Amino acid sequence: MRIILILFLMVGLLSQADAQQHKRARDYGIQIGVLSTGAHNAITDVAGVQVGHQTLNSSNHIRTGVTAILPHSGNIFQQKVPAAVYVGNGFGKLAGTTQVQELGNIETPVILTNTLSIGTAMNAVVGYTLQQPGNETVQSVNAVVGETNDGYLNDIRGRHVTEADVVKAIAQAAGGPVAEGAVGAGTGTVCFGFKGGIGTSSRLLPEQVGGYTVGVLVQTNFGGVLQVNGVPVGKELNHYYMNQELKDSADGSCMIVVATDAPVDARNLERMAKRAMLGLAKTGGIASNGSGDYVIAFSTATTLRVPYTSEVKTETVTLLRNDEMSPLFMAVIEATEEAIINSLFAAETTTGKENRTVEALPVKKVLSILKKHNAIERY
Repeated sequence: MRIILILFLMVGLLSQADAQQHKRARDYGIQIGVLSTGAHNAITDVAGVQVGHQTLNSSNHIRTGVTAILPHSGNIFQQKVPAAVYVGNGFGKLAGTTQVQELGNIETPVILTNTLSIGTAMNAVVGYTLQQPGNETVQSVNAVVGETNDGYLNDIRGRHVTEADVVKAIAQAAGGPVAEGAVGAGTGTVCFGFKGGIGTSSRLLPEQVGGYTVGVLVQTNFGGVLQVNGVPVGKELNHYYMNQELKDSADGSCMIVVATDAPVDARNLERMAKRAMLGLAKTGGIASNGSGDYVIAFSTATTLRVPYTSEVKTETVTLLRNDEMSPLFMAVIEATEEAIINSLFAAETTTGKENRTVEALPVKKVLSILKKHNAIERY
């Protein structure tokens, strides 16, 4: 009896491991782009970057959460990182943008949540920053908080995200593999009419062009006509925006966070951020009128960190030349495209507010379509 029980448990564990292994696009043989990925194919492949989630999934109406992205594990306020913001379509709320645009750096973790929790998240980040050792005399904090509207599945008016939830997401941030799909800020989101969520990917540049790493994390909640690896999947599934039968909306939002270890300043980070929108377009997103599509890009290069205070009046830094940026642009496009696709593959069918259900991407059907178009290595 004991042997049977052990075998049963082993089979169960193997099944769980197999399910976890086959939730990402690459696990099905879908190779997006030509560049290699990092060890985890995640934004955390950029050294020092950490990600944490706090998922709120309770009763039958709360489907929301918080995702925190930390550029490094130290005191970010004291050691700011160069950063930039690009607005693809501005129907949304991205707090803290004007100071990032003015000064070219970020001084807090980047927080993603739902539309009506922006204020709560800002308060939480300010409190978290003020309490950090070394910040005892700080009197101004520029919290960077982005959002998408998860109100179809989530009781968004209930404003269930608390400051404690935000602090927990920050505290739980870690390197390594990143949970994807219906977790954290992606718990209640919808993408291309299917369940969306959090997705991530990374790219490694060849040594001859610097050997730098680019990582992307997305919170997907937008629409259009889904394409996977160049294949018109949404059209073949008869599930797309402007389909007269479905009457799907393309409105929503997509938050995109880009990280790199390349020595690039705010100006070239903005150029990288612009390319993330090309990755979104490659998935079939259209940046509709009602969509808030924002990109936050930062560099973790330690030589470019900006100290909160310094007695030195000038600075000398080494920056990548403009002529060397194209490989990074390509990496951003590929990683953004794959991160969005990963958010769909990882998400599960979710029922939420008013018993509304959003189905997960029908993976088997998608794989069949990709096979027909020779867009998959194995199936």
